[in-house]
Amino acid sequence: MRPHDRLMGLDLPHGGHLSHGYQTPQKKISAVSTYFETFPYQVDLETGIIDYETLAKNAKLYRPKCLVAGTSAYCRLIDYKKMREIADSVGAYLIVDMAHISGLIAAGVIPSPFEHADVVTTTTHKSLRGPRGAMIFFRKGVRSVDPKTGKETMYDLEGPINFSVFPGHQGGPHNHTITALAVALKQVDTPEFKQYQAQVLKNAKALEEEFKKLGHKLVSDGTDSHMVLLDLRPKALDGARVEAVLEQINIACNKNSIPGDKSALTPYGIRIGAPAMTSRGMGEEDFKRIANYIDKAINLCKSVQAELPKEANKLKDFKAKVASGTVQEILDLRKEMAAWASTFPLPV
Repeated sequence: MRPHDRLMGLDLPHGGHLSHGYQTPQKKISAVSTYFETFPYQVDLETGIIDYETLAKNAKLYRPKCLVAGTSAYCRLIDYKKMREIADSVGAYLIVDMAHISGLIAAGVIPSPFEHADVVTTTTHKSLRGPRGAMIFFRKGVRSVDPKTGKETMYDLEGPINFSVFPGHQGGPHNHTITALAVALKQVDTPEFKQYQAQVLKNAKALEEEFKKLGHKLVSDGTDSHMVLLDLRPKALDGARVEAVLEQINIACNKNSIPGDKSALTPYGIRIGAPAMTSRGMGEEDFKRIANYIDKAINLCKSVQAELPKEANKLKDFKAKVASGTVQEILDLRKEMAAWASTFPLPV
């Protein structure tokens, strides 16, 4: 792509990634939105599923050079065939960013984008369980054939992509990282890795089912992947406060924007993933227990917030309170969590 070429990606509050061109009315947030012209597509606010019909209509109006099918907080499967059809309808390249789900794809437990995409990108340190790094896959050969003349148009991706990596964006190779990636990819090609990824899906599903039993709302009403996204608006809580309490009791998650949020800076969701604790040997019943701990933390958030005086009830005041060591429920949960988690040693 040249500067000011057009790109469409999933909107950040709807599950997309910053690097897919996110911008606000006041500011271009990512480098992609600075270098290129970007236009978002979104999910249906009722279902939480990508609105392919509106995407197709907007693509015909905007006519992007690249359509990006990729997410960072979208728990459902992407219809790559439909994305391919939309890209073809406007002559766009289809780029699939599978960074968060590449381990699941490599294990064959969710559908692969390779049949449909022109370019596939991924990081290597998320569900793939490798070192921090990335890989780019691209097509060669015939891209299209003119139905009238029979003239073939060939892909010309190899040279521009290689040049963009070096010297465009990188310098010397990190041979230790390349070696670590080779080891990770060797592990991917084992029955044990496939079993692991299948368990990741089961554990994420266990989280979904237990959260529903506990009365929580999930974005898109569930998950087909390795993570769940909780909608905290029915609890009148924001993600930052819940994240702060969970951090104090040794549960790692992150506040996350969700469809309908007014600002990405004040998100009303939290994102919880299954891969790490699955690597430590946890199963479905353990993840149900995690859901119950998170439920306790959410209820604790409400009680702590209610006890703060009106003149000191901002986020900074809330964080100071939960980190002060004076909330006994937090101290008790932290101790209980540490004792339980220690029974699942880190894999070596």
